[in-house]
Amino acid sequence: MFHREGFKIITVTFLIVIAITIGSDYYLDTLWVKKTVQAVTLIFLVLVLQFFRNPKRPPIESNSQIIAPADGKIVIIKEVEEPEYFQDKRLQVSIFMSPLNVHVTRYPASGKIVYSKYHPGKYLVAWHPKSSDLNERTTIVIDNPLFGSVLYRQIAGAVARRIVNYAQKGNAAVQGHDAGFIKFGSRIDLFLPLGTKVNVSLNERVKGGVTLICEA
Repeated sequence: MFHREGFKIITVTFLIVIAITIGSDYYLDTLWVKKTVQAVTLIFLVLVLQFFRNPKRPPIESNSQIIAPADGKIVIIKEVEEPEYFQDKRLQVSIFMSPLNVHVTRYPASGKIVYSKYHPGKYLVAWHPKSSDLNERTTIVIDNPLFGSVLYRQIAGAVARRIVNYAQKGNAAVQGHDAGFIKFGSRIDLFLPLGTKVNVSLNERVKGGVTLICEA
């Protein structure tokens, strides 16, 4: 199954691949050149399809747990100053998504969405220390009954050029459900209360909507 944000790109890519495949049969005489062109276009189509895949994962929906909002690798676990919303120290847990990861953003917790704001910005590589503050990003805060305010931030990377955010202030967030998408390489930061004991470690691979980040 593919994410709705990829339908247009998949359709256009599919038509281009068909056109190149048919055109190469008519205009290229050398067999190995023809086959190489067709193979490259087919590989490109497969890469686009795998990027927009959207595997079905039954939501956990537990107020006592925070789950990973995206697939990827844990690259940061540390106490930091969060200047945009909390303006105090929080525990930051960051997930880096390569172009090969599933790029669906899922709500890490259930509750009321109390803050949702888009920030235009730069396109530094997603693992850059300043990308959380300088890159194009969207910040969302969920008011959870047990954890209080839980903030997650979608961050564009050097390749990602579009952040899609479905979280709107005043709406209800349902843990594990579709919250948006980031196209082509990115990062997601989670900001949790100080003292939270996380169940993940640096460089660990996590799955959005599945991996337990912490529990009350």
